[in-house]
Amino acid sequence: MATTHHEPAGQLPLAGITVVSLEQAVAAPFATRQLADLGARVIKVERPGGDFARRYDTTVHGQASYFVWLNRSKESLTLDLKSEEGREILHELLAGADVFVQNLAPGAADRLGLGADELQARYPSLIPCTVSGYGTSGSWADRKAYDLLVQCQTGLLSLTGTPDEAVRAGISVADIAGGMYAYSGILTSLFTRATTGRAPAVEVSLFDALAEWMSQPAYYTRYGGTQPPRVGARHATVAPYGPFTASDGKDVLLSVQNEPEWAALCEQVIGQPELTADPRFATGSDRVAHRDELDAIISARFAELGSEEAMELLDRANIANAGVNSVAEFLDHPALTERDRWREVAIPGGSTPVQALVPPANLSGVDPRMDPVPAAGEHTERILGELGRGPDDIARLRAEGVCR
Repeated sequence: MATTHHEPAGQLPLAGITVVSLEQAVAAPFATRQLADLGARVIKVERPGGDFARRYDTTVHGQASYFVWLNRSKESLTLDLKSEEGREILHELLAGADVFVQNLAPGAADRLGLGADELQARYPSLIPCTVSGYGTSGSWADRKAYDLLVQCQTGLLSLTGTPDEAVRAGISVADIAGGMYAYSGILTSLFTRATTGRAPAVEVSLFDALAEWMSQPAYYTRYGGTQPPRVGARHATVAPYGPFTASDGKDVLLSVQNEPEWAALCEQVIGQPELTADPRFATGSDRVAHRDELDAIISARFAELGSEEAMELLDRANIANAGVNSVAEFLDHPALTERDRWREVAIPGGSTPVQALVPPANLSGVDPRMDPVPAAGEHTERILGELGRGPDDIARLRAEGVCR
């Protein structure tokens, strides 16, 4: 495995940008970690007990898998924002910051005087970014929102699973979508500030983010009169597109996207070129309507083939296919190992470094920063020192519980 290496922070695209983040869980930390990857200084302000996501699990050498993924290259400062002095310290940081990100519980930011309008009036060049569950207006603004709840509310759960059972997506898609839109919104606002002097506030809700991802089934439902059915690992509106079991018991997923591919499948893989003239399968819509009959034909052919033989035939016919990997198989995928996509990242406790994936956006000449995951409050003393606090003052703040 490759070791950590990156260009000096001064050569990274966001060097010189300071982000203060009052963040927890997944969505906001994902947005700020991506800013840190590109060189921004991210000061993560945690409650004295730390971000609760630190305690989701202990699977990564005693650390939580979510937290290790989302919080590398950040500095951790602990503050009790219920105390007046804690809020004063936060505002000292905001006075010198470029971006402020928060995903507190509904209404909490406003109660702390950290609403976007109030911050922009006080710090005109600051870009506030609010990540919420259902937005900051409307009757749903005060509702708690976690990833699976948002999957339910957007209708995603009604699409995933089998005809008999709905299932959640296996990753936190609402949180990830929200974090990605917050990240792109912040970059857009930084560009706007650099070109016009105006610093637009950014607001992203998990619901709106996942609602955007639901657009195709939304169009299909609104104008087709019925929503796509739950079809397990098959595609609801394209056929054939799904897994088929080979004679060795392994599943091979194939995807036919157009008529030339359909003809190639019939002729070179199934061995029944006459199927191309079968009116049941004449168009994509016909193949979806007669999916069960089509799948039975393909399944019968795959029962005669081993998985490797089936994939070789599909490759020769230029039909997209894949084995159904486990997570362990994904970790050793040649598209990662052959392309040097792993780096080592240190985590709290001085234990063995973990392997982390390089960010997916490859910028020419830029090697992203992949610095350690901070312990809770690891940088408190240094950050307070930068704000002019001396050792005695910092000791007093610790004794009073303002920080740790």
